[in-house]
Amino acid sequence: MRRRDLASLFALPAVLSQRAGAQTPPPDSSTTIDRDGTVHIARTIPVPRTVSPEAYDKLVTGTSWAPDEGSKESIELIERMRVVYPVNIERTTVAGVKAKIVTPKNASAAKKDRVLICVHGGGFQTDSGSFLEAIPIAALTGTRVISVEYRMAPKFPFPAAVEDSSAVYKELLKSYSPKKIGLYGTSAGAILTAETAVQLRKLNLPLPAVLGFFSGFVDMARSGDAGHIFSIPGFMGFRPPSGQTLASYVGKTDPRDPVLSPMYADLKGFPPTLCMTGTRDICLSGTVDFHRALLRAGVDAHLMVFDALPHAHWYSFHLPESKEALEAQARFLDRHLG
Repeated sequence: MRRRDLASLFALPAVLSQRAGAQTPPPDSSTTIDRDGTVHIARTIPVPRTVSPEAYDKLVTGTSWAPDEGSKESIELIERMRVVYPVNIERTTVAGVKAKIVTPKNASAAKKDRVLICVHGGGFQTDSGSFLEAIPIAALTGTRVISVEYRMAPKFPFPAAVEDSSAVYKELLKSYSPKKIGLYGTSAGAILTAETAVQLRKLNLPLPAVLGFFSGFVDMARSGDAGHIFSIPGFMGFRPPSGQTLASYVGKTDPRDPVLSPMYADLKGFPPTLCMTGTRDICLSGTVDFHRALLRAGVDAHLMVFDALPHAHWYSFHLPESKEALEAQARFLDRHLG
């Protein structure tokens, strides 16, 4: 198994991460349904021309949307990102938790009273996004980002990551108003964002001003359609239902624990939240289900879905759709920090 496929959230068989050769399409589209409702589908699905030429080329070639953590490709990607989004990076600890402080070079004095907390993706087992998620948002918002390097599974299952992100937030409350703190993440980081918000309420701490929930899910006990249809790159590969995939993170905790699975928590009074996904995202179901749950709870929740794009496509920051996604994330976070 190659580490690249954990770049966002789930592991996939290595053989399936290569571009499939030319295949003979089924002679006819077909759908059969078992008595229990299980659907068997045969379809030919082309890459739609609604996407940009750049995204089209990437979808056609089947290349990775994020390189292996620590690889030469990853290092080069981060270096290119820092040219487009100029920032300074400092490694430190906050409340005893390792972290990166990402400070935009265009930061203004007017924004020194606010901060963003980034909890990275990587399936709770690898750090795939502490640079890729923090650098563009820091530069686009002109706001300092604290990227939390929380403890990870399998050595540290739930609730270790939640405890670390909550500790960082609690420490920042000593210097910042909660109305000036935002919390966001992609993939595992999206899950952790929601979990941390539930945990903060459990600790009777004021919630942050805004949440960014970018391609995740909030129910470890059940899996929606997307998890049975898509993989990290879209249609390629297969994975078991989400709760089973994250077994090393869930550990011995009840999958319906409201902190582990915020779908079972009281979401009333949650901060304004932006949910983002794509129509070929393995977390499409989880993201839209969370958005609906927030709306039912009366939360100011927004949903943005990109046609044909896979899980966490904004990691490939040079694509037009990825730029649009990052700018939308930044605008929402920036607006709600005041």
